[in-house]
Amino acid sequence: MTHALLVIDVQNDFCPGGALAVPEGDLIVPGINALMADFPAVILTQDWHPAGHSSFASTHNAEPMTMTDMPYGPQVLWPDHCIQGSIGAQFHPDLTVDRADLIIRKGYNPAIDSYSAFFENDHTTPTGLEGYLRTRGITDLTMVGLATDFCVNFSAVDAAKLGFTVTVREDLTRAIDFDGSLTAAREGMHAAGVVLA
Repeated sequence: MTHALLVIDVQNDFCPGGALAVPEGDLIVPGINALMADFPAVILTQDWHPAGHSSFASTHNAEPMTMTDMPYGPQVLWPDHCIQGSIGAQFHPDLTVDRADLIIRKGYNPAIDSYSAFFENDHTTPTGLEGYLRTRGITDLTMVGLATDFCVNFSAVDAAKLGFTVTVREDLTRAIDFDGSLTAAREGMHAAGVVLA
């Protein structure tokens, strides 16, 4: 077994009606479920923030979708979302979660956000996913989920930098597209050697 499907953050808060809804985020769920059957390994990621997380605009008395500087660099200040134990943090109810071999939770450190499935936003603190994949002999990753321009993008680029062969299925992702972020993400993924399919 060398190939795994990585399903990024298909959670209620990123779907229509959620706190940080990605347009049409729910429409990719049936396709993701169908794709799971084609992979010997399926891994899910789950955004998992404590209340009052440092990436929340409310923590800074700021407007959502504004920028601030953190010790690790620029940070978008998001609406409160995917709070641990909340309905919003749960996976979309139609997602076939029982097919997952592993669920990686990220963003639980209150001091630092975590877009990537591999590293927190300081780009050095690992989540442990790389070690898991290597010990299982997985070399190829296909990524789907939410959102194309943030968590999928950061996960794909990090995986490629770590030496994995990475494909992003754009038909099974959706983007926030905040201030040109989708175009920048596509360019960054392409430059890193990620295949956009």
